Amino acid sequence: MNRTPAVAGTFYPDNTHELSTMIDQLLQSVKTTGTIPKAIIVPHAGYVYSGPIAASIYAMIRPARNIIKRVVLIGPSHQVPLLGIAATKMQNFSTPFGDIPVDDQAIDKILKFPQVSLMEQAHANEHSLEVQLPFLQKILNEFSIVPLVVGKATSEQVGEILETLWGTKETLIVVSSDLSHYNNYESAQKLDKLTTQAIESLSPEKIEYEQACGRVPINGLLNVAKNKKMQVETIDLRNSGDTAGSKDQVVGYGAYAFR
Repeated sequence: MNRTPAVAGTFYPDNTHELSTMIDQLLQSVKTTGTIPKAIIVPHAGYVYSGPIAASIYAMIRPARNIIKRVVLIGPSHQVPLLGIAATKMQNFSTPFGDIPVDDQAIDKILKFPQVSLMEQAHANEHSLEVQLPFLQKILNEFSIVPLVVGKATSEQVGEILETLWGTKETLIVVSSDLSHYNNYESAQKLDKLTTQAIESLSPEKIEYEQACGRVPINGLLNVAKNKKMQVETIDLRNSGDTAGSKDQVVGYGAYAFR
């Protein structure tokens, strides 16, 4: 069974050549330095809006294209009310670039936790995970994914699952989240700066509901990062008013590297 694309042709091109060219151009416009992150926070809007910010951090992963074999991909539910964390029994997630296998052994491992259940409808139309897939296909060679959609859950519940799947250098953790939504440009900048300070200082208690749609997955990662004494670097922080939208109502985007 394959999970077919829900937002190809809207959030990103459904034409393979066009999609490939677009991602290549986004990645080529980035200058990268620093060591490869173990975990990242990356935005998930349409590529014209958040693509440049996503590219800023995905470019940092490219040197590990033959090392990373599994991506734990976790993001918020936008479509379906959900208690806990939704896993999937789909064998592949498809994009215009082809199929990505799901790590079913990892899914079986986390289904033992009470906060994790199988819920295909949580994945069917969810864009927060899907928009990351073409970028991952571009920067990595062969890899599998552990796709997880988060609804009403605690940061501790999310952190427990991330801890279980953490692995070593073969595993990349990707948390998909945008920042503030539909404020004016100046208000968004102030709010997103506060969120960034909370992320950099590993302070999940300082991130409120309206500051990030993926607040719960972010906070789960921050809990684990705090326990592991990780360092966080802000790679990019902009909003849709900087990329492709008006400045009246903007959505914030941040890219963060955890090492």
